[in-house]
Amino acid sequence: MILQVKNAKGGYGNINILNDVSFSVEKGEIFGILGPNGSGKTTLLKMISGLIPVQSGEILLQNKSISAYGSKELARWMAVLPQQSDTSFSYTVEAVVHLGRYPHQKGWFQVANSKDNQMVEETMKLTGVYQFKDLPLHSLSGGERQRVMLARSLAQEPQLLLLDEPTNHLDISYQMSLLDSLKQWSKEKGLTVITILHDLNMASLYCDRILLLDNGKVCSLDCPAHVMNEKKLQDVYQAKVGRREHPSVPSPLITLQPKQSTSTERPLINRFKIEKTPDLIKITSPIPLKTYSSAVVGAGFGWNTTFLNRHVHKDYNCDCVEEEYKQYLNHLGIDCEGSVGMMTAAVLEDAADRTYANEAFIIFVVVTAGVSNAVDASKAYLQKNTLHSVGTINTWIFIEGNLTDAAFVQTVMTATEAKTKALFDEGIKDPKTHTLATGTSTDSIMVAASQTGIEQPYAGTITLLGKSIARAVYEATSEAIKRNKERRKVE
Repeated sequence: MILQVKNAKGGYGNINILNDVSFSVEKGEIFGILGPNGSGKTTLLKMISGLIPVQSGEILLQNKSISAYGSKELARWMAVLPQQSDTSFSYTVEAVVHLGRYPHQKGWFQVANSKDNQMVEETMKLTGVYQFKDLPLHSLSGGERQRVMLARSLAQEPQLLLLDEPTNHLDISYQMSLLDSLKQWSKEKGLTVITILHDLNMASLYCDRILLLDNGKVCSLDCPAHVMNEKKLQDVYQAKVGRREHPSVPSPLITLQPKQSTSTERPLINRFKIEKTPDLIKITSPIPLKTYSSAVVGAGFGWNTTFLNRHVHKDYNCDCVEEEYKQYLNHLGIDCEGSVGMMTAAVLEDAADRTYANEAFIIFVVVTAGVSNAVDASKAYLQKNTLHSVGTINTWIFIEGNLTDAAFVQTVMTATEAKTKALFDEGIKDPKTHTLATGTSTDSIMVAASQTGIEQPYAGTITLLGKSIARAVYEATSEAIKRNKERRKVE
């Protein structure tokens, strides 16, 4: 390990800021320090860099006490980028970055050699300041000066880089570029980084481990998945936060939870605007609803106010269905953002709906059903071609209630079970295998909740919510299938 902090205690004068702090950092690790203002983050970094003494305990760099290093020797091992750097001098950017090469230069005149010049150019390009190299430092913006100072620190070729809020004043693109580069350097060059960050999500994305400080003491020390505990963060920061998982990388995602008004006019569902034409069912909510769907437009989790079920001809064929649907919405003057869009060849006039309510929640279900594309999921693998006759069951479940993510998923499970039972009871068979169908090959489902009122943690059929969902979906699906049957007889 490159650094060890053992029972460190310190501060300023007679005031102790840090008490009994211990941790170690491995070579090539990106080690994050988090904590609210006044928790001791900057004090700890100053103690590691040797700027303020350790009152008790010890800090070892390569198994040698920080206090035993001379300034130039320490600078060859360690570079420091503080929150604010002295930029009063009017050197050019290139000259400032060249200052980072001082610990490696020898002799009385300290003349830069080819390696010095190469490192200066490389770090200026890495930090995006090469185009400013001939400009005086004081002519740059705060964010640009911060990047110059970072380039100077990297030009030092340290084994250990200490950063105090390095992304402060940087645009998002430069924040990402900087942290991506540090991650790459840590892997390829073995650079060890200890950094103070205020952005919890940046820390979660880029740090191998995180030290969470509170009132000068270690509150938590572990990988981001363990440190980013919802209750722990709320206790330390005295703010309501939520935790989700990042959609594309295995990192926690922390969200702020603003205080919301508890006064919501009920019933919300009675204030929906419902429009029906032969080509479109459109439902508009007066407030955004948290939505989980498999729709063509607006799939996955989101917040939406407009919900559409579009009728298409049975011969509809398109290479990019989502893009075509968005063009269709634009033609109607409907904003794709905030919309969920499904499509079906079933006749929309045959849609069926059900509403059930109690003191804790209200459920409104709308189902359109075509069953000529019915399939037995257990035998779908026997069907060799992908071309099927037209038929889709689209299910909308609106809930005036507060659902957890688990409840959203369980709502889909419960609704699917109820839909399948309706198919069984109506005797719908897979036309290929002649066995009872479990759905159609293009079924779509959506759950939309107001996220108001009493929290509903679960929605399985053991719960009152789940029972109501199952009943509403079963009855609406059964009715929609019966209407579809009657229409097919007439046709």
